[in-house]
Amino acid sequence: MAQTLPKSAPGFFPALLLTAILMAFLAAAAAPTPLYALYRESWQFSPALLTLAFSIYAGGLMLALLVFGSLSDHLGRRPLIRAALIIELLAMSVFLYANSVELLIAGRLLQGFATGVATAVLGAAMLDIDRERGPLINSVAPMLGMALGALGSSALVQFGGDPLHRVYVWLLAVFALALVLLRWLPESVSRQPGALASLKPRIRIPPQARRAFWSVAPLNASLWALGGFYLSLGPTLARQVTGLPVPMIGGGLVSLLCFCGAVAIFALRNRPAAVILRRGGLALIIGLLITLLGVDSSNLWLFFLGTAVAGLGFGGAFLGALRSVVPLAHAHERGALMASFYVLSYLAFSVPAILAGLAIQRYGLVATTNGYASLQILAASLVLLLSLRAPAAQKAPA
Repeated sequence: MAQTLPKSAPGFFPALLLTAILMAFLAAAAAPTPLYALYRESWQFSPALLTLAFSIYAGGLMLALLVFGSLSDHLGRRPLIRAALIIELLAMSVFLYANSVELLIAGRLLQGFATGVATAVLGAAMLDIDRERGPLINSVAPMLGMALGALGSSALVQFGGDPLHRVYVWLLAVFALALVLLRWLPESVSRQPGALASLKPRIRIPPQARRAFWSVAPLNASLWALGGFYLSLGPTLARQVTGLPVPMIGGGLVSLLCFCGAVAIFALRNRPAAVILRRGGLALIIGLLITLLGVDSSNLWLFFLGTAVAGLGFGGAFLGALRSVVPLAHAHERGALMASFYVLSYLAFSVPAILAGLAIQRYGLVATTNGYASLQILAASLVLLLSLRAPAAQKAPA
């Protein structure tokens, strides 16, 4: 039997450790973003390969979520957290010694797989320890982690020297420390039978949640596509808009988007789902319009202002979409529903970014950005219009 968390055990250290590990995984996911332009300069590969190297991460993450998402319910939380940390250490080692785009892609695939395992088990462990604040931490910590990862990586690139390696040395140290500290994390579940059966991928949208799921799908896809574009091509776009090859500008741009997303989630956490969804969708549309104005006029301040407003929309719309769908599922249906929700989200995170990379080769970066953002605005506007005409919300099942 796995060790069970005693009722008298203090929850502060476990919650702090789980939050730190979750933030570290997402910080590592965003860390390569400021480096992509340097990789391209060093290895001379196309924008399409760049977005493939970025997006393969989502493929590994989805595979891990679908296959291993519920394995910790049977084997315990700590073994899965340990496995995720070991795989992440391997991914950081691949990045550290990478000398080709093929190794970069391999590292991103490993990293996505490790992050998928970690996201599932860390989220579950956080809810085990603190059911009241767990959902908020699970929503805010990843965005704060991505913000810190992008900003910290760009700062090391600009001021630290050896830009393609130093960030991974730091991340290796962080994950090694987490692996050591893990021995003091109490186990919060007991071993249960059915581990092999749990590996069967499950995607299912409960009948009572299907209407809500598909009604918010265009907006949810739009905001995740925005995140994918920023994390893959944002720094390159920032260089073109500003004319300044300064890594901190690109890293700061991505960090601003993610940080504003976290602020919106925290600020709107107690609002009704419909209100959050509309405010988030409206902020996303306004932010994208301002961003395009900044891109087309090469105005740095409008570009960053639009990114900040779009970031508020990113966080708000994500929280609103999640809260519009998840309460409609019964307790035994929520795991499969969340898998479906995140599969759609990460498909939108990766596939449009790859298509954008292909389009850049033919139409250029600015024209592709205009078309990409216009489609996002159209999708978000459609959801907002439908939400204004929607009937009273369904009552969530017990």
